Amino acid sequence: MALLLIFGFILLKSAFGDDACPSGKFTESGQCCSVCPAGFGVLVECGKEDTKCTPCPKGTFSASADLGRCLPCSQCPNGVPTLAACFATEDAQCECDIGYFYFRTYGLCTPCSKCKRGEGVVRECGPKGDTLCQVCVAGSFTEEYSHAKACQFCTQCTDGEVEIRPCMPNSDTLCMDKKLHVLSRDSPNLNGVEEVTPGGGSSAPGTPKLTPQDDKGSSSNNILIYVSVLAAVVLGLLVYVAYKCWRSCKQKKALSKARAAELGASPEGEKLQSDSGVFLDSQSLQDNQPSKGTKRDSKQDTRLYINLPPQRQEEVERLLQEGAGRGWRHLGQALGYEAEQLDLFGRGEAPARTLLSNWALKEGSTLGLLCSALARIERPDVVSTLSCPTQGVSVV
Repeated sequence: MALLLIFGFILLKSAFGDDACPSGKFTESGQCCSVCPAGFGVLVECGKEDTKCTPCPKGTFSASADLGRCLPCSQCPNGVPTLAACFATEDAQCECDIGYFYFRTYGLCTPCSKCKRGEGVVRECGPKGDTLCQVCVAGSFTEEYSHAKACQFCTQCTDGEVEIRPCMPNSDTLCMDKKLHVLSRDSPNLNGVEEVTPGGGSSAPGTPKLTPQDDKGSSSNNILIYVSVLAAVVLGLLVYVAYKCWRSCKQKKALSKARAAELGASPEGEKLQSDSGVFLDSQSLQDNQPSKGTKRDSKQDTRLYINLPPQRQEEVERLLQEGAGRGWRHLGQALGYEAEQLDLFGRGEAPARTLLSNWALKEGSTLGLLCSALARIERPDVVSTLSCPTQGVSVV
């Protein structure tokens, strides 16, 4: 009898699919195993009897209904504020910078992923986790990589347009006006005179046809029109490029003046920068002035990297990102990061900045330790930029 019941449940499962049993597992008697709701974990797994659940104790959570056990709550790393505390049905939420999310597996802030063309954002990257993408369904599309743009509805051609290319997940519908006669030209016979065809026959008066001479004239006119339109487009592009270059130069000048004002640069320093192209970092000169009768080793430099001026941090990141030879990945290995963590940093647009920002939040992130790591990977140029005590004045 038991074998018959089991056989019957197997037939029901094959007929109705997994929807008949959400858990997809059955007891020895053929009963569908129950799933534990959110906030509960499995106490006794399903086997001879049905699943037994228990509420998640303090410090653990279960975010969805499944057959798993309660998971320990996440602890936000140093320097990352806690946005929401952990409770039975949801993990703690850590407030990373814009464009980053908290990666629970490694316990650090990781750059957000971008959805590909043909995929739309279902959930934006943030405290809830990484960007969640989904392929655009029929009638919708996306044409760019984005971490915040959802699928858009396809364009519908109007009655006065003809569809040239249908809408696809990665491109919108392409329509063209029906009135654009590119390959033909109407030329009605206004005089009502019978025209002669190239074969010698005649046509009825008033029939709109073209003689060989008119056909040649029509082709010439079309060519002139195309050339004129093409010249106008090229001229417009040149004007647009010139305008963008002028505006970019203007913005760069304004940004340079703003930075000089923020740094409190003197007129003599501005003149030196404009005349010779060399900029002396006044803060670096002050930091590198040794006190009388004292000598410090780079390993004893207890200054924190996070307290460096922003412009010097940007210069260090640029050298590690663009410099030849050993770069930010070798530095990460020297600082004790694993290869998987460095691969996560490499997914972002500025991995050197991500590495140093993450390292600066750790306890004991001093310039002495950083300079020692840079010396081990043979990057004296970056050590000089950091203005370690044994390197002298930093000239950029």
